[in-house]
Amino acid sequence: MALKRLRIAFLVIISITVPTLAGGDETAAVRNCTWCHGTSAEGFATAPRLAGQRPQYVMNQLLDFRRHTRDSPFSRQFMWGAVENLTPWTAHDLASYFAAISPQAANDGDPELAGAGRAIFEEGIPESNIVACGACHGPNAEGIGQIPRLGGLSYSYLKRRLDQWGEGYHAAARPPMPRIASKLGPNEIEALASYLSFVSY
Repeated sequence: MALKRLRIAFLVIISITVPTLAGGDETAAVRNCTWCHGTSAEGFATAPRLAGQRPQYVMNQLLDFRRHTRDSPFSRQFMWGAVENLTPWTAHDLASYFAAISPQAANDGDPELAGAGRAIFEEGIPESNIVACGACHGPNAEGIGQIPRLGGLSYSYLKRRLDQWGEGYHAAARPPMPRIASKLGPNEIEALASYLSFVSY
């Protein structure tokens, strides 16, 4: 009898902590994410879109939050506690779940700045020794492997992240992004974030 109760308790814990991918069913673990990232994981101004993001990137970020190496103010306020008990297996399943959702572009940037932002993304800023963003993030900002998809993310989120990296909140960042972000001026960040918010795929 005791063994049967233990088995039931174990199954309850598993059903709470591991997302069920088949048929798009949601578990508590998924719902914990969508409270802030939206029911379709399309994100808001303060919480990035998870839908369509690269799974390896999402998993890495979740683990960085848990290790407290992603250290921006919002990370500390919202994500450190949210992932405190997250296992690597659940992080993997969450990342796979959200990567499979078709994303929608935020379309919330300044259309008049999109052209300048596209030039930065495609050509970089040679005079500042800044390489084209597409060299790492893909020609359509779709991301590659552990490098995140940027296309269609919210203008507000992109701008804040670039600003924060320039302010030194980049403990979890891989080269060369901290150096690049520190060289981007306010106008260049505005243009780049605007352009990327309109990119769809």
